Amino acid sequence: MRRPSGASGRPILAAAGLAVLLLLSSGCGLIGGGTTPMAVPDQITVTSPDFGHGLSGSAFSCHDRGGHPVIHWSGAPRGTKSFALVMDDSAAPINPYIYWIVFDIGPQSSDIPSAQLPPGSRQATNSKGTASYDAPCPANRGHSYRFTVYALSKMLQLQAGASVKTAWSAIAAFAIARGRLTAFINP
Repeated sequence: MRRPSGASGRPILAAAGLAVLLLLSSGCGLIGGGTTPMAVPDQITVTSPDFGHGLSGSAFSCHDRGGHPVIHWSGAPRGTKSFALVMDDSAAPINPYIYWIVFDIGPQSSDIPSAQLPPGSRQATNSKGTASYDAPCPANRGHSYRFTVYALSKMLQLQAGASVKTAWSAIAAFAIARGRLTAFINP
């Protein structure tokens, strides 16, 4: 079947782009834990000495203001050009609630140390609107938070303080693998 003259594939591309944006903004995207627009294998191992065997720590809550935890990772696939870290709470009333996004972490890095960021990395804004670690304030014991490390096929090269939606969309577009640590932060 021939298309009428002047018609193009633009309406189809626009509809596909809108569908991806709806998936991301509805919490069903890469960070929200539901289906992803692209299959991203779980092959990265994420650990933290700050959470120990019980995976709990109150030093990283708003009640202590001890700063962000140390996060380690290993097992990145070949072709990794950068990493991104996203800390979120998928059970929050606003799903997901993003506490922390760090991106453009160099491919030679394997951790985020205490009280600092890897050289050259930047932070996007979080759901609170600040470009920093937003210490969670759990109301009850045993509330869980997810630290997800994404291996990316390129450096994102976004500005420091990029919006949560901009950073989230870029991570989703270039993720080639991920790994997750779920930790309990007590009040």
